[in-house]
Amino acid sequence: MSEDRGFVEELSDYEDDFDRWYVEVVRKAELADESPVRGTRVIRPYGFALWENMQAELDRRIKETGVQNAYFPLFIPQSMFAREAEHVEGFAPEVALVTRGGNRELEEPLVVRPTSEAIICPMYARWVQSYRDLPILINQWCSVVRWEERPRAFLRALEFLWQEGHTAHASLEEAEERSRLMLEVYRDFVETELAIPVVPGQKSESEKFAGALRTYTIEAMMGGKKWALQAGTSHNLGDHFGKVFDIEFLDAEGQRRFACNTSWGLSFRVIGATIMVHGDDRGLKLPPRVAPIQVVVVPIWRREAERDVVEEAVARVRDALTPVARVFVDRRDDKTPGWKFNEWELKGVPLRLEIGPRDVAKEQVVLVRRDTGEKQPVAMAELATVVPELLSEIQAGLFTAARRMLDDNTVPVTTYVELQQRAADNAGFSRAFWCGSEACEAQVKIETKATIRCIPFDQPGTTGRCIVCGGESDAQVIFARAY
Repeated sequence: MSEDRGFVEELSDYEDDFDRWYVEVVRKAELADESPVRGTRVIRPYGFALWENMQAELDRRIKETGVQNAYFPLFIPQSMFAREAEHVEGFAPEVALVTRGGNRELEEPLVVRPTSEAIICPMYARWVQSYRDLPILINQWCSVVRWEERPRAFLRALEFLWQEGHTAHASLEEAEERSRLMLEVYRDFVETELAIPVVPGQKSESEKFAGALRTYTIEAMMGGKKWALQAGTSHNLGDHFGKVFDIEFLDAEGQRRFACNTSWGLSFRVIGATIMVHGDDRGLKLPPRVAPIQVVVVPIWRREAERDVVEEAVARVRDALTPVARVFVDRRDDKTPGWKFNEWELKGVPLRLEIGPRDVAKEQVVLVRRDTGEKQPVAMAELATVVPELLSEIQAGLFTAARRMLDDNTVPVTTYVELQQRAADNAGFSRAFWCGSEACEAQVKIETKATIRCIPFDQPGTTGRCIVCGGESDAQVIFARAY
């Protein structure tokens, strides 16, 4: 095994051992590392830069809808959390409690937030007296803690980063409009920035958020096993939390009413989605719009006498590209060019520029695309025009490939046996009619490990027979196994 290819060849096979491949890519690409606390990860600078780029694009979109950022405490008094029984029941297995502070037992245990409705809603109750105080549109970027039994980097963790939006409205119609609007924000963000196509829809009653009136979701298909990943959710909470936490106001007619709420969140599991949707046997393929480094420049020389000539050209290339791309020059002298090529392929950098003495003589670079592996000479004078065009082309190509994967592996099924076989074979999304019965839904989950990922907004407009019981149905759902 050569030094140049060693760490890449050690990756597990993408097709045969996708789960191990994923774990190895997260570690070898320096996205995250194990921490001393089971179920948590240290997000390394390269991984955090990826999250920061995602965060910036999503934050911009959220604010464009009129939402403001704020921050609420990490700790929630247990009695406050317990006021909403259905909510507590939904999160009970995942809740962490603080029972001691310093050298004293706490008079009341504190819940470490698994989500923040129970600390935010009481504040809204304090702030709202009149319909003129509504709507309240607030988002926070924070971490939450859920005691996961089977942690997995970025996908499921004891502590994870996310944003959670919480709004209060004077009417159910306003709350519904807001919950659907934020789902569309998520869809646009994931498809445009991450190049991941999704299926938007509504969760079934058994899969909706604890205490919600309705939960909406965007579901994405991962590579490898073709399992589903819930990429973002938006909840219309109705006036349920308003009643529980006394968010009461005087309306325009002088009547006292309870506010209607929404909550919506998207976490750093979209980093995991990006890895699994676009990766290949060489490692990551990052969408240019969020890639921490869009262009890596690798200077090449054999003799010290060539170094100054190459470095001067590299400086000119870097200066020309900095206004139009995120550029990094790899000047490490303890690694060969071949090693660097393979490392940056593993890390998914969209474009690599190789510059050696012969290239300098020709006033060109050798440009290599991560998505196709295609190499081409490009004149240095043309780079500032060519590079942005290629980055846009790569972004579009990644989305097209992911859309093809989703379409090719989403299949209508009409028999229960076919559904069972597809779930066993990890064959992707199975679209089938469902009667709405929780018993039929539970049977599928128990016997196939597949769940109803969503009731897609895109419906055929016809009726059919439930895939389980044969009863009449007017809605198709997506069945799939999920991370």
